Amino acid sequence: MIEATITNAERIILPDSVRDALDVKKGDRLRYFIIGGEVRVVKVGPITRLKGALKYDGPPVSIEEMNQAIIEGACRRC
Repeated sequence: MIEATITNAERIILPDSVRDALDVKKGDRLRYFIIGGEVRVVKVGPITRLKGALKYDGPPVSIEEMNQAIIEGACRRC
């Protein structure tokens, strides 16, 4: 079991094993999720890691067309 103490400044120093597990170093960002009374911590990756995640081979679309598609998709779920 890994533990850390909250300092007087209300900060936590991540133990080496946690930093290693998350592959984080000074300057990296963490995101906290509170789920059912538990806190889950994940490393925030750069947005560039998403490049190519969604394939689209059609013609380019405008922001207005994207917004319209979002609205139409949301309305179908109502």
